[in-house]
Amino acid sequence: MAKTKTAFFCQNCGTQYAKWVGQCSACKQWNTVVEEVVQKEEKASWKTPSQTSKRVSKPLLVNEISIEKEVRLNTFDLEFNRVLGGGLVPGALVLLGGEPGVGKSTLLLQIALKLPYKTLYVSGEESQKQIKMRADRIHPNSQTCFILTETKTQNIFKQIEATEPDIVVIDSIQTLHSDYIESAAGSISQIRECTAELIKFAKETNTPVILIGHITKDGSIAGPKILEHMVDTVLQFEGDRNYVYRILRSLKNRFGSTAELGIYEMQGSGLREVNNPSEVLISKNDDGLSGTAIASTVEGMRPLLIEIQALVSTAVYGTPQRSTTGYNAKRLNMLLAVLEKRAGFKLGAKDVFLNITGGISVDDPAIDLAVVAAILSSNEDIPIDKGICFAAEVGLAGEIRPVQRVEQRILEAEKLGYTTIIISKNNKIGLKSTKIKILLASKIEEVAANLFD
Repeated sequence: MAKTKTAFFCQNCGTQYAKWVGQCSACKQWNTVVEEVVQKEEKASWKTPSQTSKRVSKPLLVNEISIEKEVRLNTFDLEFNRVLGGGLVPGALVLLGGEPGVGKSTLLLQIALKLPYKTLYVSGEESQKQIKMRADRIHPNSQTCFILTETKTQNIFKQIEATEPDIVVIDSIQTLHSDYIESAAGSISQIRECTAELIKFAKETNTPVILIGHITKDGSIAGPKILEHMVDTVLQFEGDRNYVYRILRSLKNRFGSTAELGIYEMQGSGLREVNNPSEVLISKNDDGLSGTAIASTVEGMRPLLIEIQALVSTAVYGTPQRSTTGYNAKRLNMLLAVLEKRAGFKLGAKDVFLNITGGISVDDPAIDLAVVAAILSSNEDIPIDKGICFAAEVGLAGEIRPVQRVEQRILEAEKLGYTTIIISKNNKIGLKSTKIKILLASKIEEVAANLFD
């Protein structure tokens, strides 16, 4: 037996120390450094015949390396496939994170139930009966999904050898523990060791593994930061539990783009794929309401039309309030300063509340003009015509700046029946014939004159 060796780890960020300290120097958190056993037995938890053969890698010229088209496993979920970059890559390790109750387990369970491949769903948080009740609600009578309730990695690998699944799902990595590490499940050492064993298994057997991970209060994946570096893909499942819509984002992807986005709707029978999110993010209210504007934005490769609501009222408590939901508050303050200084609108003594409907958050600067239009509409109490949408950035000089991929935004607005779109006059447009009217503007004053005069 090797001599027992311990080290000190920060439970918040995973930084290692030689001795105990009160404050972590990396994340500045107090009393998060604890002692853990790091020395393990010199035994491997996953052994294959390839481990005994001593193969030596030889350097090859770039031109000598043969490239074969990678074969991906279809998950039969269009949104999940889009975010992954076309499907699951054999031997890939995917980490899915999200807040408690957002639907991580539901998403992966419904994917596992629908797959035609043999799938092993390992749960360390729920019993088989609990999972069965959920499975009957989502997709009953699955013939390919096996459910295992186990937290010990050695026992999990024994069942994997017996069933030989095509895909393995682990719910969650924080509940697993290995006999070769003496610390408790969920500790830094256990998470690192269990993930390393799963990576070794995935790479040597060419079996994709999907892990569910908890997140911390600030929204990052719980456990050591090295966990995100070890896996191939990191996905974030987010959304307000008070809304029915969920967004799947890719934070890291070695096999595809990180700009893609998947949208789901939470229903009693599971998560429904939303193929045209613009229709569900815009209200169907026919009454002309002031303070509402439609913005054409792009998330990843997907154009979306979103509804922006603004409320401007006289500040009754002395200090004006600035409140946003789904939008950067500092950018709102910047736009209000531009309206005050450059366009002459007196908003310094008024409360301004801004909301992006649907419970989503948008960082695209192309929605600036729609935000400005919604604020002016509420301030003047004049509704904007229902057929108008916006796609432009607003600069500090009050100028209307061009945005990227404006043609996709125009076509999406035309597809949804909008009659007019206002963009920057500096945008280069290659579209030959469109039914939608394209208005070009250079300053905020021009937009305000078109909308409210």
